[in-house]
Amino acid sequence: MTAFQELIAYQRETEALSHISERLGWDQETMMPRGSVEQRAEEMAALESVLHARRTNPRIEVWLTRAEAKTPEEARFIDLVARSYNRETRIPARLASELARLTSLSQGIWAEARAAEDPSAFLPTLEEVVRLKREQAACLSEGDLYDALVDDYEPGVTHGELGEMFDRMRPRLVALREKVLGADRKVAKLDHVFPEATQLRLARTAAAAFGYDWTRGRLDMAVHPFCSGSGNDVRITTRVVESDPFNCIYSTIHETGHACYEQGIDRQHLFSPLGRGVSMGVHESQSRIYENQLGRSAAFAGWLYTRMVDAFGDFGVDSPDAFYACVNRVNPGYIRTEADELHYNLHIMMRFDLERELIAGNLEVADLEEAWNARFEADFGVKVDRPSHGFLQDVHWSVGLFGYFPTYSLGNVYAGCLNKAMRSAVQGIDAALAEGSAKPATDWLRDNLQCFGGLRPPRETIEHACGFAPREEPLLDYLEEKFGAIYGL
Repeated sequence: MTAFQELIAYQRETEALSHISERLGWDQETMMPRGSVEQRAEEMAALESVLHARRTNPRIEVWLTRAEAKTPEEARFIDLVARSYNRETRIPARLASELARLTSLSQGIWAEARAAEDPSAFLPTLEEVVRLKREQAACLSEGDLYDALVDDYEPGVTHGELGEMFDRMRPRLVALREKVLGADRKVAKLDHVFPEATQLRLARTAAAAFGYDWTRGRLDMAVHPFCSGSGNDVRITTRVVESDPFNCIYSTIHETGHACYEQGIDRQHLFSPLGRGVSMGVHESQSRIYENQLGRSAAFAGWLYTRMVDAFGDFGVDSPDAFYACVNRVNPGYIRTEADELHYNLHIMMRFDLERELIAGNLEVADLEEAWNARFEADFGVKVDRPSHGFLQDVHWSVGLFGYFPTYSLGNVYAGCLNKAMRSAVQGIDAALAEGSAKPATDWLRDNLQCFGGLRPPRETIEHACGFAPREEPLLDYLEEKFGAIYGL
């Protein structure tokens, strides 16, 4: 075999083991008995040790030196393996194993602390997670520690660029929010009981409407909704609040966007670095466009309204138009995953600032709750009433995902660009959505973005699909047009 063929074969086994690790993580958050946490932590640590040893194997450097790429796909494959090798070899095996063990334990500790509204039960563990992430960042960094962590999720983007993006977005978002909150139109709020089993049936129907392949996936319950897997095994989760069916339905549509990206990647790339979504920003562009530009459109809301009436009877909203406004109701609520499109990016900006300060050492974990609550009141005008509505609401920090949050807003920006390009290119999107089918839109997304997986760097992936470089204006223009119409501005 050639050096390149040997590298492919080796990488295939490494990717397969990585899939197993991911499946263990899925099981821990959905099916695993509560008493198994410590055992699972040891299993995860052991598997991470094996993976780290494979990813830092000196033979990889030899293969990379000798491998010759004959196509752009092969060149990209080599680039991605080299990037992984260069990063992994900077991290000590001891640190990789320790992080895997701790974050496996931490997730369960966070979930119990969140349920009990008891920050003190979680803070010591979070402090240790932050310490290890600072250590990891120091191993990887050639400058700013936080940039080293962001690079795991959005290669090539710096906190400076993200901060500038947020600075450009904030004035228009805040101005639009103030206009909407001051508008005369009063939008209905749901006040009804929506049984869990019926919500889950509707959620499955919605996932199918957006093209989720049930022969290669499943839907389960989790404390914090997520998507797991790639290729022929891509699983989604949701959660249910019986007073708020949108929590379940739109969380499911959001995770379906992630899942359809992974299911849509060309299968020849399975078990290779090209066989996954290229970055979390691009991944979030799929989940956010499914959830918002498509799922919260007037057309799809009209179809969903009929399904809701059929499922729940009279639930207090008397027309598709009123339901569309209800689906898009603007309210400065506590929870990021339930936030309307205007407030969502403000949630991310707050987390971005706080976690940068944590990683830099300018904010200590012991002061995080106070800092969160003060910033939330300043940004949203509401006092946090309990920890699960505050800094305990998100799973990310408990499992060490520092640098992940800003990719949600980057995904929103990318989604705005994709929506603009898609609607210029495809006729009949709203007509199909009104019939309960997202197929014209999801086909375009699959053919122009999803099928390529990791073939191109993130920004190039978006630019290739859209025909123009990503920028904030399409998203902000869309928000102003949409909410201006809903609220009569």
